[in-house]
Amino acid sequence: MRKLMVLSLVCSIVLNQPLKAQNYFYNDKYYERDIVLDMGVTFGVMNCLTDVGSQKGRGLKSIENLNWKSAKPSFGGYVMAMFKDKIGLRLEATFGEVNGADSVLKNVKSNGRYESNLSFKSKIADLQLALEIHPLMFINYDDKEPPRMSPYATIGAGYYSFDPQAKLNGLWYSLQPLRTEGQGFKEYPDHKPYKLNQFNISTGLGMKYEISPVINARLEFNYRFLSTDYLDDVSTTYIDPNLFPNYLPVNMAGIAQQLYNRKKELNPNHSISTDDQRGSPSSNDSYFTVQMKIGMVLGRQKR
Repeated sequence: MRKLMVLSLVCSIVLNQPLKAQNYFYNDKYYERDIVLDMGVTFGVMNCLTDVGSQKGRGLKSIENLNWKSAKPSFGGYVMAMFKDKIGLRLEATFGEVNGADSVLKNVKSNGRYESNLSFKSKIADLQLALEIHPLMFINYDDKEPPRMSPYATIGAGYYSFDPQAKLNGLWYSLQPLRTEGQGFKEYPDHKPYKLNQFNISTGLGMKYEISPVINARLEFNYRFLSTDYLDDVSTTYIDPNLFPNYLPVNMAGIAQQLYNRKKELNPNHSISTDDQRGSPSSNDSYFTVQMKIGMVLGRQKR
C-alpha cells in the first residue's frame, strides 16, 4: 500500500507540472515538460560468470570466458522519472535464471574443471534503483533537433534473491542448506555461510530510440557486481564428507555427500583430498542481462 501511495504521488507531481513554452522537439503536436514519467516492460536474456562451466583454460570470471549457450530468458518492468531527457531515476524489477555445467568443457582444455563435473541452476529476482544518463542530451539543441537515438549509461544498486540447485537422480535440491563446502562447520572456520538475499551494484550501457512522442525502445546491457562467490554454491575446497552427519539431518547429510563431490560419477576410482580446490575464491561471481525495453511516456500533453 505504501509503495502504491508513493507511486501515485510521483505520477501526480509529474503530470501536474507546468508545460514548457516550446513543443516537443520533433513533433509539434505535443508539449514537453521538464520531468516526464517513463514506464514499460523488458525482455531479453540473463547469464552469469561463476566457477562452474564457462570456457576453456582456468575459467576466469570475465566476459571473454563467457559461455553464451547458457543464457536463459529474462523479463521485467520499470518506472522512471526523466528530467529534460538528460537524466532519469529508474526503479526496475528483473526476473530470470542463471545456470552452469562443467560438462560443456568435455572437449576443451579445462585444467581439471571438466572432471569436477559440477552443475547448478538458480532463479534470480532482482530489484534495481539506478540513474540513467544521456550525455548527448546535455548539448544545446536550440537551433536544431536533438537525435532520436541516444546512447546512455546506467549506474545503480540492487537487492536480489537466488537459490542455487543441483540435480541428482532426476530431482533438484537446493544447495545452500546442504552446506556442501562445510559452511558454518567449526572444522572450516573460513567457510562462512551465505545468505540467499543480498545487495549488488549494477552498471550498464544502452541505446534509446524515440519511436514516437509517447513510445520509445531501448537495448541495454546491465552487469551486476556481487559480494558473494556462492551464486553457484562453489567457492573454496572440498571437505571431509564424514562431517555432514554431525551438522545435518540424516537424509540431508546423505544428499550432501553425493552432491559436494561429483567426480566419481565420471570416474568411480577417483579420490580427492580435503584440501583439493573445488572453486576459486579469488573473485566473486556475477550475472548480467541483455534486454530490450519498450516504454510509454506520460507527461507530454497533446495540443
